[in-house]
Amino acid sequence: AMIRARVKKKDPAAIYNLGDAYCHGKLGLQKDTRKGVELWTEAAELGSVEALYHLGIEYESRIGAKEDKARSIQVYEKAAMLGCPLSRHELGCVEGSDRGNYDSAAKHFLIAAKMGLKESVENIKSMFMAGVATKEQY
Repeated sequence: AMIRARVKKKDPAAIYNLGDAYCHGKLGLQKDTRKGVELWTEAAELGSVEALYHLGIEYESRIGAKEDKARSIQVYEKAAMLGCPLSRHELGCVEGSDRGNYDSAAKHFLIAAKMGLKESVENIKSMFMAGVATKEQY
């Protein structure tokens, strides 16, 4: 009841949380990924970085949202610019794995690592060990 009151007041965190509840069938709600994505979209428009990140995952993975790699990258970029280390990490994965652009991947991973994301530190180590990243990059 309290979350719905916050949603009515256009609280982006509450809208994100309600979207998450629908996507995963939490809070006694029946799972409805489409409804969750709609709520995340609204939360993202209101400034929720978490909603942007989760929309990127949805667009990329085909779970409930039409697969749209370009749209997922666009959403990750927006969230990364707003300070989301997980989105920055995902951009590094796209650059490295999908595009073979290891220099750009390393830059994304370094930014995320500086923000405290351990996964990005591990990816930088792996890139260094594989010879696709240099000490000069970090």
